[in-house]
Amino acid sequence: MKYVIDFSEGSKEQSDLLGGKGANLAEMTKLKLPVPTGFTITTEACLDYLKKKENVSTELNLEIRQHIFSMEKRTQKKLGDAIDPLLVSVRSGSKFSMPGMMDTILNLGLNDETVIGLTEKTGDGRFAFDCYRRLLQMFGDVVCGIDKNRFEEQLDFYKSKKRYLADTDMQAEDWQELVAVYKDIFLEVTHQPFPQNPYEQLSLAVEAVFRSWNNRRAVTYRRLHDISDSLGTAVNIQEMVFGNFGAASGTGVAFTRNPATGEKGIFGEFLLNAQGEDVVAGIRTPQPISELEALMPEVYQEFLELGHLLESHYKDMQDIEFTIENRKLYLLQTRNGKRTAKSAFKVCIQLVEEGIISKKEAIKRINPTMITQLLHPVFEPDELKNAVVFAKGLPASPGAASGNIYFTAEKAKKASEQGEKVILIRQETSPEDIEGMVVSEAIVTSRGGMTSHAAVVARGMGVCCVAGCETVYVNEFLEQATAGDLILHQGDTISVDGTTGTIYLGSIPYVEGDEWQLLETITDWAKEGASIGVKANAETPADIKTALKLGAQGIGLARTEHMFFGEERIVEMRKMILAENKESLLAPLDRLKEFQKNDFRAMFTLLKGKACTIRLLDPPLHEFLPQTEEEIIHLANETKRTTTEIKHRIEELHEQNPMLGHRGCRLAVTTPEIYEMQVAAIIESAIEVAQKEPTLEIVPEIMIPLIGSKEEMTWLRECLEQTIQTIFTKTNQVISYKIGTMLEIPRACLTAEKIAEVSDFFSFGTNDLTQLTYGFSRDDSGKFIKAYQDKKLLKEDPFQHIDEEGVGALMKIAVDKIRGFDPSIKIGVCGEVGGDPQSIRFLKKIGVDYISCSPYRIPAAILTIAQEQ
Repeated sequence: MKYVIDFSEGSKEQSDLLGGKGANLAEMTKLKLPVPTGFTITTEACLDYLKKKENVSTELNLEIRQHIFSMEKRTQKKLGDAIDPLLVSVRSGSKFSMPGMMDTILNLGLNDETVIGLTEKTGDGRFAFDCYRRLLQMFGDVVCGIDKNRFEEQLDFYKSKKRYLADTDMQAEDWQELVAVYKDIFLEVTHQPFPQNPYEQLSLAVEAVFRSWNNRRAVTYRRLHDISDSLGTAVNIQEMVFGNFGAASGTGVAFTRNPATGEKGIFGEFLLNAQGEDVVAGIRTPQPISELEALMPEVYQEFLELGHLLESHYKDMQDIEFTIENRKLYLLQTRNGKRTAKSAFKVCIQLVEEGIISKKEAIKRINPTMITQLLHPVFEPDELKNAVVFAKGLPASPGAASGNIYFTAEKAKKASEQGEKVILIRQETSPEDIEGMVVSEAIVTSRGGMTSHAAVVARGMGVCCVAGCETVYVNEFLEQATAGDLILHQGDTISVDGTTGTIYLGSIPYVEGDEWQLLETITDWAKEGASIGVKANAETPADIKTALKLGAQGIGLARTEHMFFGEERIVEMRKMILAENKESLLAPLDRLKEFQKNDFRAMFTLLKGKACTIRLLDPPLHEFLPQTEEEIIHLANETKRTTTEIKHRIEELHEQNPMLGHRGCRLAVTTPEIYEMQVAAIIESAIEVAQKEPTLEIVPEIMIPLIGSKEEMTWLRECLEQTIQTIFTKTNQVISYKIGTMLEIPRACLTAEKIAEVSDFFSFGTNDLTQLTYGFSRDDSGKFIKAYQDKKLLKEDPFQHIDEEGVGALMKIAVDKIRGFDPSIKIGVCGEVGGDPQSIRFLKKIGVDYISCSPYRIPAAILTIAQEQ
């Protein structure tokens, strides 16, 4: 097997084998650009080395030597030659760019003899010994594990002793003295002298780069960016060119467009009389690349031309590393530049407008996670460097916010009314906390997962949230939160990063994401020819407006239970629950109906004829009852009952497993008046809006939750249609409507073709379906899911991504059965996975008609669907 490939033999399509850097060096060589000669040791060689856990093989060393001989012929220099030595760089390069994660060694080939030859050849001892000390430091660090600070401390000490302000003040004899000191450090730590044989240096350096694939920072980076561990890294051996060869030399990095804003034009910086790592290390302040035009106009103009050529060739913004040696420009690397979300959107739009790429290609280049960064606030990156982390949890809802912490919804609301920016921190939230949640800049919980109440509500509101901070002990009685030795009290300030799941102490400045126009352009392109519709999970006017602005085609899930948690409404809801007979039940239901009608009128008016699917009451009734003594007393006064009677009713409604208990359609079977009231409110409000705006065709979609059999659906449908027909008769008005159900019980999936006989549409409720298929409580799974993932018992959290083998198989069975009965029946998905790009790919495969998700996940869903076309 051939493990070494010359730059002249490869191409940009071979990134799997040559790594991104090697493939692009080969491509630039093929384009006859000024690239120093060299070759690439393939990723296969790396994987072979790591698998065998031994030294570089004799066969590989032989291949390397043969390619070194070829380099010597091309350069007329020789590795290890005392008169005109060939020096090389050894650089890592995986398929995907991992900046700074792996290792590099420069000036390899220098030793006590060749440094003299380099001095005589160049006539510059300062330059030659500067290169040698750099090799000693990099080789010591990368190959032998010597702390690089040992070398830096000696350099700082020497400069201080000599009263030098910068490295450029050092003279030849200074670097010569420091080389001797560095060699002593090498001997002291390794008990071996620095290897003088250049081929030994090269072999050890190649091994070190191979090993760097598994260093801690590289492994962590791959995990964060979802890069496979099985790719390996290539090693690029390249003739050295020297940016530290005096005032007419330099090194730098530049982008063909601004990576922060996307503005067209060269953006970058350079250093004179420096090597590449000097720019990265930040020891010296680089100059803007625009200043190169005055210093070396010919070089600057050549760089502009080459940048334009490379961008045109790769059809994307390029990140180019370059070196200037005695006014001659060399390109050391090009790659598609990393960029902010704003820049990514802007560059894609520009490239389409310039005719360089198609709309389809532009859509493919936008990662759905970029939308989050585009719209949600983000902390200032420079400020984060010094921020103190309090705790980490699950990144439940993206964004960034700072505020003062409060432990109850009531106190959060009160503080907000007084002008404070507040963050609600709880063990876990419940619907009772909604008034505190809506005024909070961010929400933090110590329990719960990505589909917990806090997470779902926060995403719907576009509020950042970190859930499941298991290391934080929240004491709501003492009003304090503890993480290790750190204790926070009510009123203390924290900063919450909902995108990363990190909580910081104190306030951190952030910038708002407001690039609506960029987003609208891309999503409009993405909607063209989309095979799956995208709707929103929303019920408040604010959420509906946001959803429509973000591209929703309608509402796929309006949760009516969220409409009962206002101060006036919750009292009427509790009166209804406490009712002892039909007569005492009807009065609070009538008042609730008026609240519901106001809500539905607002929804239908805003939607202007777009789809609106309204789910009837789903949660168990005990969730609406008071929890504190103060609330119980207040309810007793409102209902003219004793606190004992209230507590007795609460105990009656207590269930051992409420998620499997008296909820959803089961409430309507025992108390049909609840659903009858809701359906009356829906139909009456639809009629009223249609009368005011006769050009609109309003077709309410009424969705019954938790259906498990055809018999349940038949009975409830007949009951609700009697109510609807009564309204039609009373108002002398008839409108179209649909009655459908959620598929969230495994039995319903397995008998879907029977339920389809009496259902106008279906929507998968994947949260409950996952819960009932796995037997995992979605509110408690955060306590053990991570352990399952760490032990590789679960690849992913099934509440975040559809479990295709289990839950997904049930969904496919249901879709096939429904399509077999009637292909025209609409099938949607309204669980949180409806907004998950990975899950959307599966949903498209099984043939659903639409997905519905939180408003702020809509653009990512639209984009993912387009990318899968």
